[in-house]
Amino acid sequence: MENFTRPRPVFPKRAVVTSGMPYGNKLLHYGHVGMALRADIFARFMKDRIGNENVIFVSGTDCYGSPAVESYRMLKESGKLKDETIEEYINGNYQKQREIFSNFEVDFDFYGASALGRSGEIHKEMSENFIRGLASANKVSKHVSWQFYDKKCGCLLNGRQVVGKCPIEGCQSEKGYADECDLGHQYLPQDLIDPISKLSGEKPELVKVENLYFNLEDCIPVLKEWIDSIDRTSDTPSFMVKEIREFFKKPEIYIKHEFFGKFEKIKNSLPSFEELPHNEKAPSLTIVFDKLTDREKACEILANAGIRYRTGKTLTPFRLTGDISWGVPCPEILGVSGQTFYVWPESLWAPISFTKTFLEAKNKNEDEWKKYWCSKDAKVYQFLGEDNLYFYGPAQQAIFMAMNKEMKIENSEGELQITKINPIKSILYMNTKASSSGNVKPPMAMEFLKFYTSDQFRMHFLAMNLTNNNVSLSPKVFNLNAKEDEIDPMVIEGNLLTNVYNRILRTIFYTTQKEFDGIIPCGEISEETKEVCKKAILDVEKFMYDKKFHLVYNTLDVFIRNINKVWVKEINGADTQEKKANLIANTMQMAVVADILLHPIVPKSSENVADYIGLDKNICYDWNNIFEDFYKLLDKARERKLTFLKEKEDFFKRSRYQLDELAKKASEN
Repeated sequence: MENFTRPRPVFPKRAVVTSGMPYGNKLLHYGHVGMALRADIFARFMKDRIGNENVIFVSGTDCYGSPAVESYRMLKESGKLKDETIEEYINGNYQKQREIFSNFEVDFDFYGASALGRSGEIHKEMSENFIRGLASANKVSKHVSWQFYDKKCGCLLNGRQVVGKCPIEGCQSEKGYADECDLGHQYLPQDLIDPISKLSGEKPELVKVENLYFNLEDCIPVLKEWIDSIDRTSDTPSFMVKEIREFFKKPEIYIKHEFFGKFEKIKNSLPSFEELPHNEKAPSLTIVFDKLTDREKACEILANAGIRYRTGKTLTPFRLTGDISWGVPCPEILGVSGQTFYVWPESLWAPISFTKTFLEAKNKNEDEWKKYWCSKDAKVYQFLGEDNLYFYGPAQQAIFMAMNKEMKIENSEGELQITKINPIKSILYMNTKASSSGNVKPPMAMEFLKFYTSDQFRMHFLAMNLTNNNVSLSPKVFNLNAKEDEIDPMVIEGNLLTNVYNRILRTIFYTTQKEFDGIIPCGEISEETKEVCKKAILDVEKFMYDKKFHLVYNTLDVFIRNINKVWVKEINGADTQEKKANLIANTMQMAVVADILLHPIVPKSSENVADYIGLDKNICYDWNNIFEDFYKLLDKARERKLTFLKEKEDFFKRSRYQLDELAKKASEN
C-alpha cells in the first residue's frame, strides 16, 4: 500500500472555544443544543489534540436586554410569576440551561451568566474597561437617534416591545423589532415598516434620544482587509465571506415600481445619490448614497412623500447604550450618564469575562486570560449561527481591533487578537425555519431525549453538512407524515455505532474470551493496517481543523465499516492461534483508533469502550500517542486483560423507547 503522507494543519498552543449564548428568558430548543454540540465536539477534540490544560470551553446565559425584560413583564402580567424578581427569574432559567446542556454531554469548563454571581461582577468590570478603551481610542460618539415611544402608556419602548416588518430588501423575517429583525438584520428604528407597540397595540411615535455609538462605519477599510485575509483560509465558509461583504456596500434604497411616478417628482429634493441602471419591468430601482446620513435624510423625505421603500445592508453606527434598567451599568462617557449597555456589545466580550472568571477560580493570575485572548500563540474559536454574523463579524472584530494601539488585523503580542468565527447555516425543522419568536416553534431539547440517546443526537448533528447549506431536522417521532416502515433520520448515523461498531467490538471480545481466556494476544500489526489507521487519523484531523464535521462523520463511517470487512475477509483463513492472534491485533488496532477518533463525539460511551479494553485513558486520548500501536496504550496493571463482556452486551445503546418499539414489532411478527 502506498505510504500516506500529507502536510498537517498547525494548531495553536492554547485555545478558547465559545458557543452562542442563549437568552436568559429561554429554555433550550434543539437549535441551542445543536450549536453547543458542535462547539463541544471541537473543544473536546482540541483538548485531545493540544492538551486538556491548554483549552478552555466557555459560554453562558445572556442575561440582559429587552427579550428578558419583555418575557418577564408578560409572565408577571399573566400571573405565572408571582414575587420573583427579574434576577431570580433569569437565575432559574440559567440553572435549567446548565442542566439541559449536561444531559447532552455538553461539557463547558465554565458556563456563566452575564448578570449573576462572580461572572456577573467580572462582566461589569470588563464592560467598563471596554467602553473606556473605545472612548480613549476616539471610536465612540454620541448621537441623537430615534426611539419608539408609546404615548398611551407614557413610556419609551425597548427593542422587543415594538414589532413590525424588517425594511432590509429580500429579508424573509417573520418579525422586525425596533432596530433588529429576528434574522439578525440591523437597521435604523425609523426604517421599521408598520411598527406596533406590544404594550398598547397602537402605532408608537418616534422621539429623539441620546445614546453612545461605536463608529463601525469608519472601520470598513480594515474590515475589508480582515475579510480578504480569512477568505484565503480553508476553514472559512464561503457563505460567511459573501454575507459579510454585503455589509461593506454603500447605503442603498430600493423603491418599488408602483412608486416610480412619485419618486420622479421629488427625487431632486434628495441628497446627492446615484441611480443604478434598471429594467423598466424590474420590481424596484436602486439609488446609492455616499454617506449613511444622506440615506437617512432621503428615507425621511421618501416617507413624507408617501413612498414605500426598502434599505440595503450597510454598516451603521453600532449602538452601545440604551435606557433599559435591566442592563450592565455604563459609566459616564462624553457627558452621557445614567445609561446601561445595549445587550449586543456587552455579550460580545462576555466570553472574555467567563474566561477570566474560570481562571480566577483556578487561582490563576488576574491577567492569565490574556494568554488566551491576547497571545499570538493562542486562538479563540467562536461557534454561532449565521443570523449573528453581523455582530461577531464586523462589529466584534472592529471593536476588538479598536481596543489596541492601532486598528489592524495583525496585532502585537499582548493585544486582543482576531477571533476565528465558525458560523453554520440554519438547522430547519421539517424543512421550515423555526424560531422561538416565529410562527413555527422548534421542539424543546429535552423532548428528544425521550426518544433518542445523547449519542444518537450528537452523531446526527455531527453529520449535518451545515458548512454552506441549510439542513432539515426531521425526527420520525415528531413527523406526522412519516411512514411506519421508513428509517428514522435521527438514528441513521447512530446506527454506525449501535450496529456496526458494536458488532465488531463484540466479535473481538468474544473471540478473545473464547480463544485466549480474555487476554489480548501478542499479534503482529501489519503495515497496511497502520497506513489505513494513519489515513483516517489525518483525515479526521484536517476535517476537524476546517470544522467540516460532516466529513469527519464520513471518514469514520468508511473506517469503522472497513474494520468489519477486514474481520469477515480474514476470519475463515485464521486457522491457527498465531493467525487468530494477528487478526485480533489488527482489528483491535483499528477499533482502538476508532475509539480515539470518536472520543470528542460520544465521550462517555467512548471512555466505556476504553475501560473494557483496558486502555490507559491518560495516554490513549493524547494525540502525542496517536500513531502508537495499541499495545503501548494499554494500562500496564491490567496485563492485557479485557473486562469480561456478557452475551449481547452493547457498548452503544438504543433508547428505552426504541427498544420497546423493537420488542413490539418482534411480538407482532
